[in-house]
Amino acid sequence: MGDRNSYSKTDTDATFMRMKDDHMKNGQLKPAYNAQISTENQFITHVSIHQTPSDTTTLESHLNGFEKNYQKQSKEVCADAGYSSEENYEMLERKGVKGYIKFSFFHIEQKKKQKEDPFLVQNMYYNLKEDYYVCPMGQKLRNVGKGKRISSNGYKSEITYYQAQRCEGCPLRGLCHKSKGNRRIEVNYRLNQLKSRARALLTSERGQYHRRKRPIEVEAVFGQLKSDNKFNRFTHRGKEKVEMEFLLMSIGHNFRKLLSNRKKTAQLESKTNKNTLKSSQNTTFLFSYLLQAT
Repeated sequence: MGDRNSYSKTDTDATFMRMKDDHMKNGQLKPAYNAQISTENQFITHVSIHQTPSDTTTLESHLNGFEKNYQKQSKEVCADAGYSSEENYEMLERKGVKGYIKFSFFHIEQKKKQKEDPFLVQNMYYNLKEDYYVCPMGQKLRNVGKGKRISSNGYKSEITYYQAQRCEGCPLRGLCHKSKGNRRIEVNYRLNQLKSRARALLTSERGQYHRRKRPIEVEAVFGQLKSDNKFNRFTHRGKEKVEMEFLLMSIGHNFRKLLSNRKKTAQLESKTNKNTLKSSQNTTFLFSYLLQAT
C-alpha cells in the first residue's frame, strides 16, 4: 500500500478519495486516481496518474515526468492554489521555472477588510532587531522557540513561535483570539519570502495574463474530456492500464484539437490570406481531475 491510507479490493492500485460528483450528498469515498495534465494552447502535453488525492504532492513528480519525456522543462508553470506549498515554490526555483501559482488567501488578502484588520499577524508591528511582534494593545509577543513540520513527502519546514505574556483582562481579547491562554502565533519566514515572490509574479502584467487565461486553457480541456466525451471514469484496472487509457484519451483530444485548428486556419486564410494563429509560448498549465476507478 506504500504511503496510501487505503486501497480498493477490486483495484488494489486505486485509493479511496472524496469525489466532486457526490450525488448522495454524504461525502462518500470511492476508489479513484488523481489524474494530472499539462496543457499548452489547449493541447495536452503531459499526463500523469497519482494515488494520492492531494495536488500538492503531485507537482514535482509530474514536472519530472514532463522533463524526462521532452528533455527540457517549461519556462513557466501556471496552476491554482491547490499546488501551492513551500516545498513546491522552492522546487520551481531550483528548476529555474517561473511559477504563477496562487497561494491560499491570495484573493482574500487583497480585500480592504483584511488589510485593515490589526489582529492579523501580517498587520502587526514587528521589531526585527529584538525579534518580537506587538499586538493592538501594545503587548509584545516574544520569540518562545522554533519547531519543524514534515510534509507527507518528507519536506521539513521551520516554524517560529511567538507568545504574549499576559492576555488576561485585555478588553480586546475577544477580537484578538479565542484560546484559553495567552495568544500564540506561528510564523514561517521562508514561506513568507516565497509567497512574496509569488505575489509579485501573480500581480505582474504577465501574471495577470496567465490568471485570465488559465480558466479557458486547462479547464476547457477537462470540460471537453468529461462533458463532450463522457469520460467520467476509468474502464481498466491497475495504475499502468489506467495511465495508458488516459494517454489514449489525451491523444484523441489532441487530434480533434489539431483538426479543429486547421479548419479554423483554413477559413481565416481564405478570407484574409494570413495565418492568425499565435506561436507557442512555452507555458505549462496544470490541472487535476479525480477519476473514479472501476
